[in-house]
Amino acid sequence: MHNYFPNYYGYGVRQVSTAGWTPSKVELNRKLRSLWEQHIFWTSLTVNSIVDDLPEQKETIARLFRNPADFAAVLDVHYPPVVADKFADLFRGHLTLATEWVTTLHKGDSAAAEEVQKRWYANANDIAVFLGKINPYWSTAEWRNMLFEHLRLLTSKVMTRIEGNYAQNVLANDLIEPQALGMADAMTMGIIRQFPMAFQS
Repeated sequence: MHNYFPNYYGYGVRQVSTAGWTPSKVELNRKLRSLWEQHIFWTSLTVNSIVDDLPEQKETIARLFRNPADFAAVLDVHYPPVVADKFADLFRGHLTLATEWVTTLHKGDSAAAEEVQKRWYANANDIAVFLGKINPYWSTAEWRNMLFEHLRLLTSKVMTRIEGNYAQNVLANDLIEPQALGMADAMTMGIIRQFPMAFQS
């Protein structure tokens, strides 16, 4: 079930230079990088809590699910509330499917896990299409590549945790972090280019 990988994950992470940036540009990038870092941090703890049946599972998942609303609060500064809320809904779907997928894998239900994983990729595609529609400087194809790569890396992390291969599990996390920060930077640049007057100072 974990071999369902559409062929979209070759892409290059942009290296964003903040030289000459105004404080408002730096602050936006700081917020978005922090939110993506929180996303992968709490996702990692959620995976561990499900796979290892840890007692803090409920509280960990609840904290993970705060992340979409925090993203919406940042987007709400530049986009109408309906847009920010739609992103939060789609991102919440991403988290719901991720936790469902890990849970079905942990239970050994491979058929259910494969079905959930297909819906997980479909959700990622929906997010990419949505982002491509709301910002002319965000490419649907690029976001699809980045989000599918994110799922591929997370899949590796989950499988190595289930298998007890902790060295590879740590390595997977080392790969997830820079990839997530690349998405934060892509998001930052798109917003800055779409709303240049908001970042003059």
